[in-house]
Amino acid sequence: MGKRFLSWRTYDSEEVFSTPWMSIYHNQFELPNGKKGNYFYMHTNGSAMTIPVMDDGKILLVKQYRYLMDKASIEIPCGGIKDGQKDSDAALSELIEETGYECKKLKKVGKFLPYNGLSDEFCSVFIARILHHVGSNPDETEQIEVIFLTPREIDGMIAKGKIVDGMTIAGWLIGKRHIK
Repeated sequence: MGKRFLSWRTYDSEEVFSTPWMSIYHNQFELPNGKKGNYFYMHTNGSAMTIPVMDDGKILLVKQYRYLMDKASIEIPCGGIKDGQKDSDAALSELIEETGYECKKLKKVGKFLPYNGLSDEFCSVFIARILHHVGSNPDETEQIEVIFLTPREIDGMIAKGKIVDGMTIAGWLIGKRHIK
């Protein structure tokens, strides 16, 4: 049946730093063998990713500037979930904000942990259909270009290292089987 893993015991947890988007925590823990240690991690409300499928079957992606890499990245529209917001509402909001498109049909197709060694964040993956353009409203920190690619082109760009964003690759793996 598989190995049974023993839980660590958290005996102290402290929020070290907080922003409107995330918090950094310092936990003190004890291993099952009694050894004690420290663990730092990021807490968020989660994120929501939307794979927008146009009527012609092309997928709407965003090419946007990423500060830490100092270059553009091709990604599936995605963003954080605000306090009290449902993941589906965040998905719809980010779709409009980043692409300028609304959808009439939204379906949740899965979720994943983007970086489970560093964060407790879950990312929900949605497929959006019946899209119509309403105008984008990106944050002042976002420089975005909307691009349209076929599923085959997306697979090729991932294979060639032209799409390297881990969340996009994971979300595409989950979502592409739902696109016909």
